[in-house]
Amino acid sequence: MNNPSHLFDLTGRVAVVTGASSGLGRRAALVLAAAGAKVVGVARRAGELETLVSEVGQNAAFVVADVADRAALGDTVAAVSAPFGAPDIVIHAAGINTRQAADDVTSEGWDQTLALNLSAPFFLSQALVPAMRAKGWGRIVNFASLQTTRAFPAGIAYGATKGGIAQLTRAMAEAWSRDGITANAIGPGFFPTELTQAVFDDPDRAARNAAQTCVNRNGMLADMDGPVLFLCSDASAYVTGQVLMVDGGFTAK
Repeated sequence: MNNPSHLFDLTGRVAVVTGASSGLGRRAALVLAAAGAKVVGVARRAGELETLVSEVGQNAAFVVADVADRAALGDTVAAVSAPFGAPDIVIHAAGINTRQAADDVTSEGWDQTLALNLSAPFFLSQALVPAMRAKGWGRIVNFASLQTTRAFPAGIAYGATKGGIAQLTRAMAEAWSRDGITANAIGPGFFPTELTQAVFDDPDRAARNAAQTCVNRNGMLADMDGPVLFLCSDASAYVTGQVLMVDGGFTAK
């Protein structure tokens, strides 16, 4: 048997990662670059993206864009395809959680959450699929959540989008996997990111969350490396339409 490490080699692949300026998106961009991919980071903050590119080197580029702005989608697709060619891989890590209680949800907050967390992954993927189809190879990785299956306080809008991501992922797989394009989602537990800063600022709450997992700890950014690489590589060629929970067993208890 040949060494199976080649299954995880992304040399020659082009990846676009939204939400790449911080947190899990930034980590995903770093691990894909380390595996050989050319990576284009997309976010709204130029300074953080410049730092990412300087860390990766010549195999990275960035695009400043709001992926929730559907009117600018054509420009965004052209921009992410310019540095290295049409992407083979797209990771949708951009997201927002307004943390509005059900009685306090505003139309603006609701629409903003759905536009970024649910609509953007679909329409950006839809725009990138033709080039993937032409190559007969593509990887779409959405971001689910503990709230894909659990209800959290002040999470009704966010939870609605993350429940939607699970079905969106299955529907993408049904639509595009026959063309060699897999679609899967990662469901992170509690990781230290900007979105979860309030959780980790409360030591008692963080400890309770850790105790809820099977491994008795919260996530570290390095815990995301293997799952991301798996779903973006040939190692997952026969895996599609799935939500992989990377939560230390939080949802198993």
